[in-house]
Amino acid sequence: MKIGIFGGTFNPIHFAHLRIAEEIRDTFALSRVIFVPAATPPHKPLADDLSFVDRLKMVSLAVRGNPFFTVSDLEGQREGKSYSIDTLHVFREMFPADELFFIMGSDSFAEFGSWKNYSAIFSCCNIVTITRPGSLISLQDVLPVDIAHEFCYHEAQKRLSHRSGYSVYSIEGTQLDISSTAIRSLLRQGKSIKYLLPATVERYIKQQRFYE
Repeated sequence: MKIGIFGGTFNPIHFAHLRIAEEIRDTFALSRVIFVPAATPPHKPLADDLSFVDRLKMVSLAVRGNPFFTVSDLEGQREGKSYSIDTLHVFREMFPADELFFIMGSDSFAEFGSWKNYSAIFSCCNIVTITRPGSLISLQDVLPVDIAHEFCYHEAQKRLSHRSGYSVYSIEGTQLDISSTAIRSLLRQGKSIKYLLPATVERYIKQQRFYE
């Protein structure tokens, strides 16, 4: 099977997240996409200090009804910061015979060199970067210099092949200019967030009075 791993704070999850997952599932014929909310993000503090349990609940509500989408509480089970390499190692042990696709925004890939043990990630799964509004990048330009010699670029496929046999893909997805930051800002201003995220998630946010 081909399995997508989609991590993030999802604070809150919204339609751009869901569309990214759907387009990558369709493009790579993935059997499923697993959403993995971060418990303790290592790179920046979590806005509004919203609990892992609440963000997990919002993701669960958002993916309900899609037979290809599931959610994992893996990072909430571990102590310490939620490093991607640790999470991917666990999924590799869980699915030893399957092909994994680690999904991220191109802006995150541009900062990949600052991630913990980032070079090891290229040897345990494929990586799919999706372009977000205003963040066009070249994969070769942002690849950490110290490991650039391990890759070969295939321009026609917009793909970097790693010596491990895995690849880094660049996908230009539907440009939905929606962000969690903007949604939180609208809520603080008492403005509508309708049609930016699933109605089930909107109801949960308002019931719990998040981001006010």
